[in-house]
Amino acid sequence: MSAPILVTGAAGFIGHATAHRLLARGETVIGIDNLNDYYDPALKRARLAGLERMPGFAFRMMDVADAPAVAAVMREHGAIRVIHLAAQAGVRHSIDHPFAYERSNVGGHLAVLEACRHQPGFVHLVYASSSSVYGDKPMGGQGFSEDEPSVSPVSLYAATKRACELMSQSYATLYGFAQTGLRFFTVYGPWGRPDMAYFSFTRKILGSEPIEIFGQGRMARDFTYIDDIVDGIIGALDHPPEQCGHRILNIGDSQPVGLMDMISTLERTLGRDAIKIMKPMQPGDVTATYADVSKLNALTGYAPQVQLAEGLKRFVAWYREYYGV
Repeated sequence: MSAPILVTGAAGFIGHATAHRLLARGETVIGIDNLNDYYDPALKRARLAGLERMPGFAFRMMDVADAPAVAAVMREHGAIRVIHLAAQAGVRHSIDHPFAYERSNVGGHLAVLEACRHQPGFVHLVYASSSSVYGDKPMGGQGFSEDEPSVSPVSLYAATKRACELMSQSYATLYGFAQTGLRFFTVYGPWGRPDMAYFSFTRKILGSEPIEIFGQGRMARDFTYIDDIVDGIIGALDHPPEQCGHRILNIGDSQPVGLMDMISTLERTLGRDAIKIMKPMQPGDVTATYADVSKLNALTGYAPQVQLAEGLKRFVAWYREYYGV
């Protein structure tokens, strides 16, 4: 039996889906999470309940920024692969709650790095970055490439994610252990985050409440279904960089969809029209995200399978069942 894999943020949207897939293929998974109240902890507990019914899963409730606790869990279980997904999410939330991002994102990443470098026989750290690090992009351009000459975060959230990338690069240089940073592009699907637009729009449309559409609707996102994201995460985990180096890979659908097109698709799926209130762009938002995933494809064969219409259909079916509406 292979050594356990540590998954941080295991009660989160992407962490839950990743842990579930690893368990389904026979891995042993140690999950950690602090179950904070950024959004409904009951949803996080429900995700955990599903994982705890699967063989091979163990959970520890802890703050990922608690460096001694993270290191102790890795030592106790002999974890030599880590998927680090725990973070304080949300671009807009970071404007009013900056210290939560400094602790969870920067402090938490440092705690994981330290635990990994001291773990005997350590193999590979895969960690979550964000498309937000690229800053803004005009509509109609080519997809963001990891080889962009510069990145320009326009929110504190994005800045913390870029800081994590730089910290990982320095640790790879200093201590020589393999690391892969994944820049996620707008992940959606069942068991998702209630603060995401598609999720909150669903709740409001079903409740006959108006939805606020920022940027006057002139935005686009590279919506990526959760199963496709997990394919990329585990594919990257299974292919560590050579010579214990550090690399950064995009992980997205590579087919950006306009915000108004997403809303129209959601309306058709729900069988209801939204009451729309148009708003200007909010601070920290970007016009468009669009992933060039050629590197991940060459490494793992990554090729997203689920188009937005099908992905929203699956999400709405889950939403209706979970909330009984």
